[in-house]
Amino acid sequence: MNDNDRPQSNGDQVQRRRRSLDEVFGEVLPATMRDERDDGARGGFSDDWYRQNRPPHHEQ
Repeated sequence: MNDNDRPQSNGDQVQRRRRSLDEVFGEVLPATMRDERDDGARGGFSDDWYRQNRPPHHEQ
């Protein structure tokens, strides 16, 4: 008996479908919510970076 012959539980089917969708579309939702993350470990650029690197035609 191989894995394809074994009956699958509903949870297995859901996980397989989720993995398949993630392979095609990527993970839509983060694994953790904003309030669960450490604010100090924030990635990306801050607003200061954007202000310092603003193109001249966007000057105020």
